[in-house]
Amino acid sequence: MTRTLIQDLKNHIGQEVTIAGWMYNKRGSGKLYFLQLRDGSGTTQGVVEIANVDPATAKAAEELTQESSLTVTGRVNQHPKNPDIFELQVNNITIIQLAGPDYPISKKEHGIDFLLDNRHLWLRSDRQWAIQRIRDTIIRATVDYFHTNNFTKFDSPILTPNACEGTTELFDIEYFELGKAYLSQSGQLYLEAAIMSLGRAYDFGPVFRAEKSKTRRHLTEFWMMDAEAAFADYKDNMNTQEELVHAILTAVLTERQAELKILERNVEALEKANLPFIHKTHAEVVKELQSMGSDIQETDDLGGDDETILTKKYDQPIFVEKYPAPVKAFYMKRDPEDESRVLCSDLLAPEGYGEIIGGSQREDDYDKLLARIREHKLPEAAFSWYLDLRKYGSVPHSGFGYGLERLVTWICGLDHVRESIPFARTPYRLTP
Repeated sequence: MTRTLIQDLKNHIGQEVTIAGWMYNKRGSGKLYFLQLRDGSGTTQGVVEIANVDPATAKAAEELTQESSLTVTGRVNQHPKNPDIFELQVNNITIIQLAGPDYPISKKEHGIDFLLDNRHLWLRSDRQWAIQRIRDTIIRATVDYFHTNNFTKFDSPILTPNACEGTTELFDIEYFELGKAYLSQSGQLYLEAAIMSLGRAYDFGPVFRAEKSKTRRHLTEFWMMDAEAAFADYKDNMNTQEELVHAILTAVLTERQAELKILERNVEALEKANLPFIHKTHAEVVKELQSMGSDIQETDDLGGDDETILTKKYDQPIFVEKYPAPVKAFYMKRDPEDESRVLCSDLLAPEGYGEIIGGSQREDDYDKLLARIREHKLPEAAFSWYLDLRKYGSVPHSGFGYGLERLVTWICGLDHVRESIPFARTPYRLTP
């Protein structure tokens, strides 16, 4: 069987084609049926005129239930009023599997827990299909950007002997006779080793945080992209982040207009995220937030509520730079103009979405890094290999990481991060 994808029907107007997929809805009875069909590439309508088809096809049209799998053959017609819509005048239906009549997800409203319990089926809905297609575009645009800009893909381990930022939020396991191992919370430290060979490198994979948070921005398993570059300071680092995010937005707005329409996403909000992004220091942001009613103090990290307040005020992404050193990780380089702060930045998405990227210049001096490890009471032996990077050919270098699900959530305009990943893992959900 030669199969045509629904997304390619526009290339076969007036021709007879066969599609293979699923029926997600049906209208009509007796003499005329309208079948709503999907195949993964898109959706279309199949029109069945019972008087013009053979008895087997007529019987199939009558019997079809929601989510039955099938092949449909018919002539491709262009919608008379909407030139972007194409449908099939059906002349043959072959049922592959007649779905049971009790498909659990109906047109009525369902609670979020019910939908998450049935996530394996919920993924079939138009909305979830659109989210996953946009997620795929974000991933591909990221890879394309790094390939074009001479970054090498590098695979960091998921099982690690030490934490990137302390062990309080790590999942630990017994690792044979070697003691405890941890599920990675970031590939950053290993990428710092990579760039001493490759110059520029990135990784992309699942990471894990054992934080018992129930906010709309947190998952226990999520996908993270980390990138590092040798001979780059923290300003170079922000330039790379700006270019990357802009490349991602351009790809989504160019390729996924249909999906954004399904999500009812305000694309004008995304189009406003032009370069350059807004830059503010932590000190400036604290004063601004205090004037808006926040009780944040000069030495505090930004909380989720603070990020929401700030980013609802602006329609562009915002870099918040130079946080107080005590609230940031041990490996961040101190600001030579103010040792109480570090050369870091968080990139916050507008419309109240908050942090999507965290990055910094890394401490490249052996003695200073060792002092930071001791200040944070981290096990020196576990970081001996990391310290070696400062003993043998150390260079100024910087890096950042983005949480894929937070990017998807912002770009798709979602209310909660759990819709941005195929199967959400939270402190209270491990199935399906």
